[in-house]
Parts: sequence; structure tokens; C-alpha cells
Amino acid sequence: MVEITLITKPGCHLCDDARPIVERVVAGFDQVTLTELSILDDPALAERYSDDIPVVLIDGRQHSAWRVDEAKLTDRIRTRLGA
Repeated sequence: MVEITLITKPGCHLCDDARPIVERVVAGFDQVTLTELSILDDPALAERYSDDIPVVLIDGRQHSAWRVDEAKLTDRIRTRLGA
């Protein structure tokens, strides 16, 4: 199982651009979960990522910030799944 975390905040246009890309990629895999977290709900996330959102984490490790490349995210997930 691979866990994808999308860190965002309301009103972030880059987050709005990234969300459908991440959702589309995750939908292509049965063994992948997606959690979205807002930096407004977690001071630790805000301190760490406020200048970098949106941030995509794969199994807790940062994969990307600001923009999401669909092909790179797909490839990274495939690698994590051993596919």
C-alpha cells in the first residue's frame, strides 16, 4: 500500500491545479490511498510547508512542491508498488 498526502490550503490556486492531477493518478491504482491536509488545520504543517504548497508526500516523504507532474507521480507510485 502507498499513501499519498496532498498538503494544501483553501484559496491556493496551485493547490486547486494540483488536486485533480493527484486524484486522477491515485484513481489509477488500487493500492494507493490519498489524504488531503490543510496547513490551516495543523501548525506544524504550516511551519514546515507554508511557502511550498501544494506539497505531495509519498509515504511521508516529499515528492513535489508547487506543481505536480502527472507522469513523474505515476512513475514514482509504480516504483513504490514494485510494478
